[in-house]
Amino acid sequence: MTVHVVILAAGQGTRMKSARPKVLHDLAGRPLIEHVLRTVDELDAASTTLVAGHGADEVRAALAGRSNIQYVVQSPQLGTGHALLQTETVLGKKKGTVLLLYGDVPLLEAGTLRRLLEAHHTSRAMATVLTAEFDDPYGYGRVLRDEQGRVARIVEERDASADERLVREVNSGIYCFALSPLFEALGHLAADNAQGEYYLTDLVAAYRRRHMDVGALRLDSPNELRGINSREDLADVARVLRGRKNRALMLAGVTLEDPATTFIDDAVTVGRDTIIGPGVTLQGRTTVGAGCRIHPGSRVSDASIGDGVTILDGSIVLDSQVGAGASVGPYAHLRPGSVLGAGSRVGNFVELKKTTLGAGSKANHLSYLGDAAIGEGVNVGAGTITCNYDGEQKHRTVIEDGAFIGSDAALVAPVTIGRGAYVAAGSTITEDVPAEGLGVARGRQVNKAGWARERRAKNRKKS
Repeated sequence: MTVHVVILAAGQGTRMKSARPKVLHDLAGRPLIEHVLRTVDELDAASTTLVAGHGADEVRAALAGRSNIQYVVQSPQLGTGHALLQTETVLGKKKGTVLLLYGDVPLLEAGTLRRLLEAHHTSRAMATVLTAEFDDPYGYGRVLRDEQGRVARIVEERDASADERLVREVNSGIYCFALSPLFEALGHLAADNAQGEYYLTDLVAAYRRRHMDVGALRLDSPNELRGINSREDLADVARVLRGRKNRALMLAGVTLEDPATTFIDDAVTVGRDTIIGPGVTLQGRTTVGAGCRIHPGSRVSDASIGDGVTILDGSIVLDSQVGAGASVGPYAHLRPGSVLGAGSRVGNFVELKKTTLGAGSKANHLSYLGDAAIGEGVNVGAGTITCNYDGEQKHRTVIEDGAFIGSDAALVAPVTIGRGAYVAAGSTITEDVPAEGLGVARGRQVNKAGWARERRAKNRKKS
């Protein structure tokens, strides 16, 4: 069976109250439309066509990495039937089946779509619709059947009579269509309805009048059909996706101490025997190794975390790499481009930016290390900063293996601290320190005996 997927994504999404196209809003770490496209990826379709409208250029730019998508633009937006008709320019001479999807229905699973395609193919119907029964069908088109139980027509909520609104079987808007009669039939649709639009649902009645078979596949659970029309819907569906992800991780051997407060994006991978505390967020394409411990309140985004890593409370790791057995935090901040070697330690209120910290090195307290290459076995004392910015350009600091940086040192880049060298506490280093040498750059201490006693005596006389 040759399948051509069409995704309708032209709507403005006015209830979102956003200048951004609805299908580009983030959902569990991906644009909404990406969830639909990832499902389509599993179907081995001959082509994928996206019908854009509002924000078409933004949508195309966001999907620039997907070279297999062909685009058509619906302008003005005159309903679903009109939207599908726009694809005639790319599908008019094709053969096979059109699978019609929507860019704002992200929970559909590939297995459901395969069942729909199979039902359509087996029945040899001209159209097959995916349906479900809702306890509260308000807002959905109702599926009306004839005496034999066949689909007779679909009526939209606004056009339905009181009796028709009592019907609980609803139209999902997901269809299979045989291509051969499709575009000729679409061209004859009328807009005589409350909205003044060309409804795709009218095609069902038109086919039946022409004695063409229309089939239906009814889902047992309607959850997959949930669409997103508002930010409230977006939050509700995000909870569903997070629940799916969390369950999958727990079944794979990951401990989530409080799944309800753990936010893990769809693309994240986590190794076995890792323990994740409450309030943790794992975003983007993060990978977490086996046997890790991520403590409460931490956020890790687009990062690679090795085996046996500990991330303590309140830490942030962004687009960085953390080697096996390393420790981060509490309240540490790894900014993009940072690399921690195996067994290294970044502690309380330490910030790294575009910095490599070698294996076994440690910066345990209150330091800023930016644009630095730090070797193995280095100790960075509390309060150390790399002065990497001169007001116009960034400069690099190099600290070679085995060096010791005393507390409250300021390393003014560009500067190199040689292998095994020492920097005295409180120094402002502006020149290279040679290997095995000592760098001292601070004023000489002067003690004045009795100064404090004399000062207190003077103050007493004044009072």
